[in-house]
Amino acid sequence: MGLLVEARGLRFSYAGIRSKRRSEKWELDSLDFEIERGSTIGVVGESGSGKSTLIRVLCGLLPSYSGSCLYAGRELRDWVREVPRDFRSQNQMIFQSPASSFDPRMRIGASLAEPVKAIERRSPSIDELVRQLRDVGLNDEILSRYPHQLSGGQLQRVAIARALLVNPNVLYADEPTSALDVSVQAQVLNLLMDIRAELGLTLVMVSHDLAVVSRMCEYLLIMCKGEIVESGFTEDIVADPGSPYTKTLIEAANAVSLDSALANGKKQIPNEIVAQSA
Repeated sequence: MGLLVEARGLRFSYAGIRSKRRSEKWELDSLDFEIERGSTIGVVGESGSGKSTLIRVLCGLLPSYSGSCLYAGRELRDWVREVPRDFRSQNQMIFQSPASSFDPRMRIGASLAEPVKAIERRSPSIDELVRQLRDVGLNDEILSRYPHQLSGGQLQRVAIARALLVNPNVLYADEPTSALDVSVQAQVLNLLMDIRAELGLTLVMVSHDLAVVSRMCEYLLIMCKGEIVESGFTEDIVADPGSPYTKTLIEAANAVSLDSALANGKKQIPNEIVAQSA
């Protein structure tokens, strides 16, 4: 395993990007946490709690922060500044809205090839693209289509394929099923679980849905107003939450869904868990 990400006193403010003046408001405030290589981490909290901002910092999309954040033992901002291609190849994001993460003027084949061209400075072969699409349950007919010609579930599978084409170490998934129909949410979540297990990836998943994250993730970070109010193993937090905020999240989640999520291992996410949590 080994330690992959280590944050100490991590702070971030959007105001700090726009000016050099010190901010009185921190979107992320004094965060301390660790991420083990190959682990599955769920970042849970209500809207506006800082979940998406955190993984954008960890993915290098928001490099202006204070405090310390190490990736593979090296300061993250140094990685992003000095060897951006190496960092991008190792850290990939799956965005919340599949429709907005693709250029509507580009065919799917061209969109899939973009990160490989940018990071590895080569054009991927058709066989590479087809093989990756098949790994996420799609066929080569998709390559010639435009984004608007695909369903939301198909587009999110293409987004996962695009992220995997550069062989990342970490997948950051920002509410990857919130824009999808309930009928396909479980399919996409199970696909992520299967891919993570097969490739041994580190998966960091943002969600407001405690039932689904409890099914997928072995470790939780509970966020509220830019702070981590509780962290630990999923089973421990769900069984005995230490923070009143965490207790509120658990009470808001469907109790049947949580029990089902934690029972009999974490093999597959049934459609009824997604449906009850939606």
